[in-house]
Amino acid sequence: MDVRFLVFGQLAREYLLPPTGQPRLDVAGGNLLYAAAGLRVWESGVGLVGRVGDDYPRAWLNECKSRGFDTSGIRFLSQNLDVREFVAYTESFEANRINPVAHFSRHELTFPKSLLGYQADKKEDEARKLIVTDIPSDYLTARAAYLCPMDLVTQMQLIAGLKRGHVHSFVLDPSSVAMTPTARRELPALLNGVTAFLPSEEEMRNLFQSETHDLWEMAEAVSLYGCEIVVIKCGARGQLLYDVDSKRKWEIPAYPARMEDTMGAGDAFGGGFTAGFCKNYDPLEGVLYGNVSASLKLEGNGAFYPLDVMPGLAEARLSALRGMVREV
Repeated sequence: MDVRFLVFGQLAREYLLPPTGQPRLDVAGGNLLYAAAGLRVWESGVGLVGRVGDDYPRAWLNECKSRGFDTSGIRFLSQNLDVREFVAYTESFEANRINPVAHFSRHELTFPKSLLGYQADKKEDEARKLIVTDIPSDYLTARAAYLCPMDLVTQMQLIAGLKRGHVHSFVLDPSSVAMTPTARRELPALLNGVTAFLPSEEEMRNLFQSETHDLWEMAEAVSLYGCEIVVIKCGARGQLLYDVDSKRKWEIPAYPARMEDTMGAGDAFGGGFTAGFCKNYDPLEGVLYGNVSASLKLEGNGAFYPLDVMPGLAEARLSALRGMVREV
């Protein structure tokens, strides 16, 4: 396969308790799959880079292959890795990640044996962290890379490694741990040479605390660290886009999707943004494509739901969304 887009992230075994409907227990997930599917809505030639343990179901990777993804960047370690993730949602889709026993009890469900010993706040396993040598050499001819949230040092090292090849567009979603006032001094080193930076509104407010409450001021301040485009993801309100070179600003409302499952919508946005931006290097196109990818993910369960929707739906939404954009 001619791999033109790379997605770096984590694979997970997800245990999800939605507000209504059936629980989804021990299913394939992780930001890597959500982002890759958001990109795959629009483009082929997507290579995945991640790590799993010996106990990760091979059938899940086979499904990735059947969906058209290149999985030669998925590294199997000769040990078991705890990649479980638990999320229970409230009626308003707020996520709770702690105390799974209490949530199963509240839903009057039997607690699954496979979730015994789960800790939400466990320290990140060093074995899960990606390193430069995880990147297959033939991936270095790709044109763009999307990096899911992970620790700063890992993101910096991966970007440095990719710059040895032909990759020229780097789209970065920060880890919330990196978006604190104390971690702010690390951002210039991380963002120097990054094409697009995609933090959430919550992460930006956390970064600036009470220094300013104006999101546009925050976007401009962050742009001084060296990135070309800042996109602030504002959840149900859509996105704010700041183009550093032209100093232009846009507000893009979220496409009015039916809310079924919010898991991975932000990651799907990042994948879609990467695909749209690389069409003709227009950041507004990137946001529109990302917005549509996120809307498709919201409407169904599972990382690959956006790939199973009615043909032409993504394009129809893209066309409708163009008329909703407002330049500030």
